[in-house]
Amino acid sequence: MVAYEFYSRDEKRGDKLIGILPERRNRPERVNQESIMNWAKTVFPKMVENGNVFFIRVTFFTEVK
Repeated sequence: MVAYEFYSRDEKRGDKLIGILPERRNRPERVNQESIMNWAKTVFPKMVENGNVFFIRVTFFTEVK
């Protein structure tokens, strides 16, 4: 499973996790940095407006028994 961790950059207090959004699109060619940030704007509008937001792509693996 792929997800994106969004952080707010704060030079004084350090970066703060503001949310995690899972990738649900079936067509990977539609995924780019701009589309990910546009999605974040709809979920975290006030946080993204200030321009100090960045994301990290993470992959989760599940163990199959």
